[in-house]
Amino acid sequence: MVITHRPKRWAGLPVFVVALVLVAVAGSLASAGSGEEYLALERPSWAPPSWVFGPVWTVLYVMIAVSGWLAWSARGWTPALGVYAVQLVLNAAWSPLFFGAGRYGLAFAEIVLLWASIVATVVAFRRISRPAAWLLVPYLLWVTFAAALNFAVWRLN
Repeated sequence: MVITHRPKRWAGLPVFVVALVLVAVAGSLASAGSGEEYLALERPSWAPPSWVFGPVWTVLYVMIAVSGWLAWSARGWTPALGVYAVQLVLNAAWSPLFFGAGRYGLAFAEIVLLWASIVATVVAFRRISRPAAWLLVPYLLWVTFAAALNFAVWRLN
């Protein structure tokens, strides 16, 4: 039985990778040319340079995809994966609000919802797969930092 389960389990990984690629592409399209926009904004002294965001998000997206896949392969589609899907949608929505529309206050409200949905996903995944939950912790920490940065940029601009 384990042998027949493994191919099914591994077959699901590309689905999660594609989902995260779509989220990343949505963010990239919305933030095309944002490096210059980011540099033109008043930013707090602790704001990272724009080149940091790409590598950080790449690593985080891999971790998010693996996390979702681990939760799915442990129990199949559960309500926890519904919460996971919500946070993916909220993740994809932030860049168009912040960079595309320049709506820093609305983007801050949205990132607070994103943060809450990540917390809910971590809690839900912990019941299913502890590794899946732990893989989301760096994402939660980065979004916490990003929310603080978003708030500071909103206040300064």
